[in-house]
Parts: sequence; C-alpha cells; structure tokens
Amino acid sequence: MDLSGPRWKGRGFAEIANSNPMSRVLLQLQTALSQSGTAAILAGSNALLRAEPEIADLLSRAAFGREVINSSTDNQIFQLGPEEAFYLSHSLKCLAITRDSDDTPLSENELWAYLKSKNEAFPELYMAYKHLRSKNWVVKPGIQYGVDFVAYRHHPALVHSEFAAIVVREGDRNGRLSSMTDLYCTLRACGSVAKTLLKLSIRCCGVNGSTRDSLDCLEDFDVDERTITRFIPAQSREDRDLDEVAMEFGEKV
Repeated sequence: MDLSGPRWKGRGFAEIANSNPMSRVLLQLQTALSQSGTAAILAGSNALLRAEPEIADLLSRAAFGREVINSSTDNQIFQLGPEEAFYLSHSLKCLAITRDSDDTPLSENELWAYLKSKNEAFPELYMAYKHLRSKNWVVKPGIQYGVDFVAYRHHPALVHSEFAAIVVREGDRNGRLSSMTDLYCTLRACGSVAKTLLKLSIRCCGVNGSTRDSLDCLEDFDVDERTITRFIPAQSREDRDLDEVAMEFGEKV
C-alpha cells in the first residue's frame, strides 16, 4: 500500500528530525531518569512526575506526558498517562512509581494490578502502545479523533500525526470495527483529518498459560498490525464484491 508519508509542519523540519532521531532522545531520557532516581506518584490512572530542568527537557523532546502548570520555578510537573508510566517503569526500567503518600516504589506486579483495576482494557492498550513506541514513534491519546492512539513519526512540533490506531482484542465480536457502519464512519473520520487507520489486534498465543491478571500475560500477547483504507470504485481496475473490498489491509508499516 502506498502511504503518503510524513507531513512535516515546516521547511527543513525533516532534516531536524533526521539529525535528532527519537531513539537517541529516548536513550538520553532513559539514562537521565535512571541516574536521577526520580519517582512518579500515582494520581488516579495517571502518574505525576516532578522533573528537574534536564529531565523536563528530555521528557518534552521525547514527547512523554503533558506539563502541568505549577508555581515552582525549580521543577516542572508532568502528567504521564497509564501506558506512558508503565512503559517507562516496565519496558525502559528507568522510573520508579509510588502511591500518594508512600515513598516505597511499587513492584511491577503491583503497578500492573493497579493500572488494570483502573481500566480492564489496560493490558491490550499497553501492548499496542509498546508496539508503536518500539518503532521510535511518538504515541499520544487519540480520544479527540475517536481512536485509542495517534502516532507521529517524530515530535509533534515537527510533524503531523500520521496514524490513528484502534486497539482490538482478538475474539471480541462487540469491539471496535466489528460492524461495517463503525468501520465506514471511522474511515471517513480518519480521512477527514488526513490520517491512516491502523488496526492493532492483540492476540493471546497462550504459550506460557498466563492470564490477563498476571503481568506474565505480556509474554503471551502478539500484536497484529494492519492498515485499513476506504475502497474507492474509481480507483479500482476490476469489479469486486463489496464485502470483499470493504476492508483492504495494506502492508505493515
């Protein structure tokens, strides 16, 4: 499938991105957080991180969380979403997370259980988030577009989001994109904001026999990534049955 590619926000922004790859910025953030021993505090399903100037700069450059206005001139506060917080804690192992009034960091299993208690779909959402971040993309909530996430090739200040991602649990017949009406509406919405619809199906391979209640289930999960595009008859070279062409799955990106 021929994708249009990144839509840079200004002349020369592609060169800026190429000279500052997100993988390098992420490594710098991982190192800085690990060395600082900084801890975030849970606040509902999110986590609040008080960051010194160097770490605040790296969080901004890596596009993690959003800055919260505060009166302190020495530190900045960032609100991390549940997937972001767990990614920094579990995948990058560079951030400790504590409860409100407890300085003792939560174990990975405790944090997993807590976040899952806040959202039953957290395991699938986290796997999708981790999958997209593994491409060195920036991943942000997509609620304003009616999707789970939007993904950028680089920092949002340089490039428009290119993908709108919907996370689907394998076997969920009542989930998103399960009806043609939902599919067409979603495709139209994505097309109106120049985004490619990305369907991320989270499948349980069951190799380790774990359940979704256990952190070990991540080892059993597999992500199937597909792009979905609208069928435009004028662009088709042959007549095909509507049911066969309503969804065209492109190459993995």
